[in-house]
Amino acid sequence: MKTHQLRRYALALPLLLTLGAWTLPSHAQSAANFPNKPMRMVVTFTSGGAPDIIGRILAERFTAAWNQPVLVDNKPGSGGNIGADFVAKSAPDGHTLVVGTVGTHSINGALYPKMPYDMVRDFVPVSLVATTPNLLVVNNEVPAKSVKELIDLGKKSPLTFASSGSGSSIHISGELFKSLTGADMTHIPYKGRASAIPDVLGGRVTMMFDNMPSSLPLVREGKLRALGVTSAQRSPAAPDIPAIAETLPGFDAVSWFAIFAPAGTPKPIVDKLQVEITRILKTPEINKKLADIGLEAVGSTSDELGAYQRSEIAKWAKVVKDSGARPD
Repeated sequence: MKTHQLRRYALALPLLLTLGAWTLPSHAQSAANFPNKPMRMVVTFTSGGAPDIIGRILAERFTAAWNQPVLVDNKPGSGGNIGADFVAKSAPDGHTLVVGTVGTHSINGALYPKMPYDMVRDFVPVSLVATTPNLLVVNNEVPAKSVKELIDLGKKSPLTFASSGSGSSIHISGELFKSLTGADMTHIPYKGRASAIPDVLGGRVTMMFDNMPSSLPLVREGKLRALGVTSAQRSPAAPDIPAIAETLPGFDAVSWFAIFAPAGTPKPIVDKLQVEITRILKTPEINKKLADIGLEAVGSTSDELGAYQRSEIAKWAKVVKDSGARPD
């Protein structure tokens, strides 16, 4: 390089560095100023279920911590795909989040022939919030008093099972049960848990593999009969209810709920969200509130959630293939 070029470069370097400092969005600055406008917490199912409960708890605590209003936006439909797709296509600034589920972020990719979003590439994992088994509940008029009796009943006469939508863990738990037992079971999908439960209560549908936070109160009130939990072991929230695996060894279908942001959201903002979620979940009041309804608080890192999601995608792809499940 010639002398005059070196001199010109040396004179320009401070200006370039200064401009660079000005033009960098400075992730540190963006995280420090975050959130700087109202936030939106998208729940991909109707109100009343576990995703909605989690979304509202986090929204309330975010508002208190950051003095910015957080709107809980229920966008049900297509097994949660409508709400998840909305967030996937939102601005990657951390102000729009989704309460992702085992359905929206691990099952649906194998179940739906055409997905509107990529479960991995279109999102940044923030934190795994909670896990819960599903609860196999039947209408009180159903003669079966145990999982074995239900299986025997299903081999003699057709049964129906409700779900909050195709692709939900509620749906796939039923498909897994059907494939392992050979029971005659027909899936009846609804647009959400709030629409499905009344038909189970009224006897228009035989049973449901509902999220525990939704159905456990109804079981305690005597409005539904619980036959088993879908986790490999009994749940601490209801230790008197046997695990389905005690009758069907290897049966394991746990629901989970996690926060995801749109792909491209700056890491410092993701980290700030993750730290706040973990702090909230460690609060004794919130931890107990979740435990009382059958939710086990987690609070993972972004990387831990990403690894868990990949393992769940592989697991459920096999279940969907083996069971022959399809969206209804």
